Amino acid sequence: MVKQTLELKNVTAGYGPTHILRDISLSVSAGERLAVIGRNGAGKTTLLKTILGLTRLHSGDILYRDQAISSVAPHHRSALGLGLVPQTRDIFPSLTVEENLIACLRGDATLEEAYQLFPRLKERRKNGGTQLSGGEQQMLAIARTLMTGPDVLLLDEPLEGLAPVVCDQLMAVFEELAKDGSRAVVLVEQHAEAALNFATRAVLMANGSIVHEGPSEALKRDADLLHRHIGVALSA
Repeated sequence: MVKQTLELKNVTAGYGPTHILRDISLSVSAGERLAVIGRNGAGKTTLLKTILGLTRLHSGDILYRDQAISSVAPHHRSALGLGLVPQTRDIFPSLTVEENLIACLRGDATLEEAYQLFPRLKERRKNGGTQLSGGEQQMLAIARTLMTGPDVLLLDEPLEGLAPVVCDQLMAVFEELAKDGSRAVVLVEQHAEAALNFATRAVLMANGSIVHEGPSEALKRDADLLHRHIGVALSA
């Protein structure tokens, strides 16, 4: 039986009194690759924020390794093994690359691991956050989260606004991070084809609800479903 690392049960959540997510039930297995796709405003970012405790949970339960965490503070959820790379990156602009990484260093993680994944960061390690390109900032945001040693890595649109060559580099890193099955990777992405090519399972969201869940390969072939919910058909 596959062990569930993360589970949401009938979760309704949002900001203040507003409900964005509606009755979401979702599980993520240890070592799994999960893609979450949908149009802008579908609730994808809110889903990741809710997992980290950054929204108001109106009803339902969130479990991590069979432990209820619905009332656990975000920084404690991070310490348990949940790591979010936010869409806004949120690197510390007044710190150097290396200082950004050291600030989040925890457990067995090492700077050298970050530099092996992102050699460009090693070259730029003495540069401040404001001196980095968009692609370099995204690399730093990902590496910084990895310094916390997450068992579940939540990536919120990491390819947004980046050149195709940088997107390819990042997708290669995600493949490297997922290949040994030691951590689950949840990828929220507008680049649906890249997300589905990476993931083994996919969730399609619309209006704060899950409207489809299943193998990524099957969803890639369902042109009608994709066109209805994200407005595009993938290349053959």
